[in-house]
Amino acid sequence: MSVRYSRRSILTAALAGLLTARAGQAAPPDTSLRPVLRPGGHHKRAADSIDDILGGAQLLGRVAFTVADAQTGDVLEGRDDLRGKPPASVTKALTALYALDMLGPDHRFETRIMATGGIKDGAIQGDLILAGGCDPTLDTDGLAELAATLKTAGVSSVKGDFLVYDAALPVLSRIDPEQPDHVGYNPGISGIALNFNRVHFEWKRGSSGYAVTMQGRSARHRPGVGMASMRVEDRSMPVYTYRETAARDEWSVARGALGQEGARWLPVRKPGLYAGDVFATLAAAQGVRLKAPKTVSSLPESELVLAQRSAPLRDILKDMLRYSTNLTAEMLGLSASMMRGLQPASLAASAAEMSRWAKAELGMNSPALVDHSGLGDASSLTTRDMVRALVTAESSGLRAILKPVAMRDAKGRPDKTHPVKVLAKTGTLNFVSCLAGYITASDGRELAFAIFAADEDIRATLTRAQRESPRGGRSWNARAKRVQLALIERWSLVYAG
Repeated sequence: MSVRYSRRSILTAALAGLLTARAGQAAPPDTSLRPVLRPGGHHKRAADSIDDILGGAQLLGRVAFTVADAQTGDVLEGRDDLRGKPPASVTKALTALYALDMLGPDHRFETRIMATGGIKDGAIQGDLILAGGCDPTLDTDGLAELAATLKTAGVSSVKGDFLVYDAALPVLSRIDPEQPDHVGYNPGISGIALNFNRVHFEWKRGSSGYAVTMQGRSARHRPGVGMASMRVEDRSMPVYTYRETAARDEWSVARGALGQEGARWLPVRKPGLYAGDVFATLAAAQGVRLKAPKTVSSLPESELVLAQRSAPLRDILKDMLRYSTNLTAEMLGLSASMMRGLQPASLAASAAEMSRWAKAELGMNSPALVDHSGLGDASSLTTRDMVRALVTAESSGLRAILKPVAMRDAKGRPDKTHPVKVLAKTGTLNFVSCLAGYITASDGRELAFAIFAADEDIRATLTRAQRESPRGGRSWNARAKRVQLALIERWSLVYAG
């Protein structure tokens, strides 16, 4: 029979022997018992290696990263950092820099009410025009204020038509054609937007079937919408179908997919008609009757009746980066390109202009973007280029509007007391997870970093219908996020002090 002794039992026995040998001795020890200092940098040697971090995550696909000193730009560590990958919503950080440079942090967008033919005894003699001014944050509450102000200004009737000018930006039916029809993060784009170009679909089952509503809902108002309709059909799949007509967004939903009640936001493909529909309802509530809205691609000669201004661009960008709103990014990117003198016919043309700007102003080498939000997975960016942009933009004010990213404790819970602080932009697509921003290490050293993880082989197999929630996508993303935080932990140990 063999006997196994633990390390603790051996040390305990040795200590007992030492005490016995010294019992009764009053003389001091011959040598000092002060502890011996460990060699410098022992905490750095305790950091997990890159191979351990990546191997432990069992993350299929490639992980690219770069970390650099945020002040000098000196690259401290990198892997696969010259290979372009889909940056997902990290693209929005570049869009924010683009908009700040071209429009300025205090820029405000205006939504205007215009009139033709003059106003006589409270009646607009010609047409009333709702003119979009590229404000991505306009909501139904804002339109309600415009309608109320119109009444206060003395307008009581309109003899002519109700026009909506929506062509201050290109009019596009969706951001990315490869996304499923029904996802609310892929709406249409134009020079006017309302509620992020989403309509609120709600259903409740009663004794005689389902009652459904389509509303331009906001915090204080719930006007019904006529330009978007929904039919409940006897089928199990597909859950949604969409058909576009000249005047309406026509939806159907599978009865088998509906429970007792529920709601979701659906994308709007005709933003101008949507805004006009809602405004006409709100104006009628003020006693001002309007005809059915018509969109126009050029602004007629007219006079200004009133205008509503957005919040400053800096505030809009902060919300965009926090909530990762695709429509906001696209409208701001298009507006910035037009400020540069471009008249883009597509998102790809505008994104190419932003890529040229990024090379000239941020020192990037090979950005190849197809939109301003990162929704299109044909965009390509290297982590080395992203970090170069972050270092160059250190004094631009970007850091102040990035979202804090919480580090985690040993149990995976957010740790507000963690000595390492991170401000960054996340980016998520199916089997793509990205993070880029700034790290403040425990000793105050500032680092700039970018981590792009992507399994492009799996992505290539996904059908259009699978892109909303593919099998295995959530668990893959969770592992990618653990890799990101582990790399940040490593860098905060290895490169602090």
